[in-house]
This record gives sequence, C-alpha cells and structure tokens, in this order.
Amino acid sequence: MANSGKPLVWLEGEIKTPPFSRAARLEAGFLLRRLQLGEQLSLPQSRPMPSIGRGCHELRIQDESATWRIVYRIDPDGIVIVDVFAKKTQRTPAAVIERCKVRLKVYDEVSEGR
Repeated sequence: MANSGKPLVWLEGEIKTPPFSRAARLEAGFLLRRLQLGEQLSLPQSRPMPSIGRGCHELRIQDESATWRIVYRIDPDGIVIVDVFAKKTQRTPAAVIERCKVRLKVYDEVSEGR
C-alpha cells in the first residue's frame, strides 16, 4: 500500500467549485497533497504566518477573479486546515488572524483531552 501521508484535519472552510474555479481547486488540492507527503513549501505557493502561531502558514492560490488563502498548520500527526478565504487586501485582516488563533486554541484543547 502506498504512503498516504498525513491526514488533513478541516477546522473550517472548503475548497469546491464554485467559488473556486476548477483550476484553482486543482492547484489547492495538488499543494495540499504535497504537504501531506511531507514536502515543505515556500514562496510563492506558501508563506509562514507567525502572527497566527508556531508552524502556521498560508497557501496562496491565484484564481480567475479572486486570490484565495488557505491557512494551515503542520502538526506531527496531520495538516490542520484552519481557514479558507478570499483575500481582498495586501494585509491579512485582523479578524481572520484572531479567528484562526481561537480555532487553533480550541482544537489544541480538545486534542490534548483525547
């Protein structure tokens, strides 16, 4: 059996057509698969997001009419998808950063209670 890599843990958001174009959805899936297999991505596909937390990054997906961001964290046992949103400005909105911090805090608390 082939190595399936780390599982994806979805806390929020989804990648489907629409609103993603088919090409953007396929690109997002391809990049997430690379992460699952242990590859470290860097610019232009991914950049660190230390403002959210340790090990957090954002995938950057350019679509026909939007620029998508997929906020994720690489954990030892999986890739945690924290948020998916269309980015409209150069800076990540403070509300998105705070929302991601809260989601990760709750996830970590629940995970520790296993």
